[in-house]
Amino acid sequence: MVTYIIKRLLWLVPVLFIIATLSFVLPRAVPGGPFSGEKDMPPEIKENLERKYHLDKPVLLNGTELRKLHPIRALTDTQYFIYMKSLLHGDLGPSFKYRDRSVNEILAQALPISMTLGTLAMTFALIVGVSAGVLAAVRRNSWVDYAVMTLAMTGVCIPNFVLGVLLLMVFSFQLQWLPVAGWGGFPHMIMPAVCLGAPYAAYLARLTRGSMLEVINQDYIRTAKAKGLSPRVTILHHALRNGMVPVVAFLGPAMAGVLTGSLVVEKIFAIAGIGSHFVNGALNRDYTLVMGTVLVYSLFLVLFNLASDVAQTFIDPRVKLE
Repeated sequence: MVTYIIKRLLWLVPVLFIIATLSFVLPRAVPGGPFSGEKDMPPEIKENLERKYHLDKPVLLNGTELRKLHPIRALTDTQYFIYMKSLLHGDLGPSFKYRDRSVNEILAQALPISMTLGTLAMTFALIVGVSAGVLAAVRRNSWVDYAVMTLAMTGVCIPNFVLGVLLLMVFSFQLQWLPVAGWGGFPHMIMPAVCLGAPYAAYLARLTRGSMLEVINQDYIRTAKAKGLSPRVTILHHALRNGMVPVVAFLGPAMAGVLTGSLVVEKIFAIAGIGSHFVNGALNRDYTLVMGTVLVYSLFLVLFNLASDVAQTFIDPRVKLE
């Protein structure tokens, strides 16, 4: 297992390199720049700003230096080389929009908020989704099963931005039980966590039901029932563990999806997390902020998938990591 983990972590380096390259090139392929706007600033000021942030240099290759037969300088005297050099030192660069702050400072402040929101959303999804799926499997073809699957299908079909607006209308404007927006105490966290976790709770309910139905029909479950074990003990101590293997496999991509899904939720509820900064960076053409958030999301995606694979081996010894 240790060898497998080391190999996966080593693969992380080229994956992040490719993602960093793509996130560097693609925003610059869009017309305009971070200092472009409806009202143009004086050329002198714009030139000074571009010189400060190295935007006056070629993007990938310096043709002038190449024609002078300086191939090394043609590569190093570019925006791409300067950014990658800073990235190797852990520096994500300065923000073009928030000029008194670096991208590292912005993400360091926003990351705990997004992680807290994602953890609450996934906790809600696990508790509601797994409980509903087990209940539907135990009460198969009953009204409970049909009700759970109907709610699960509804949760899958409703986008989180629609659900967020509905929650605001009911619990903030009509009942006035919860605050409209912002990030403070626990009441501020309830609606964003429910909005973000509801689709995953629906997926988990359907996945748990199907997995539990397959496990319940196994011979060792019939043997446990024949020995006189109560249905509660049979389900919780024998069926649930093997029934959770597909759920654990789903948790890696789901947790990464919760983080990336927070893009919309954080904007709806005015939460200053990573997703909100990513949207603002894209709208403001803040290259470094967009690239920093993309790299953070990619890092979490790889790490959560690795953690999911490793966790499967502890739940089911038959799963081997190759």
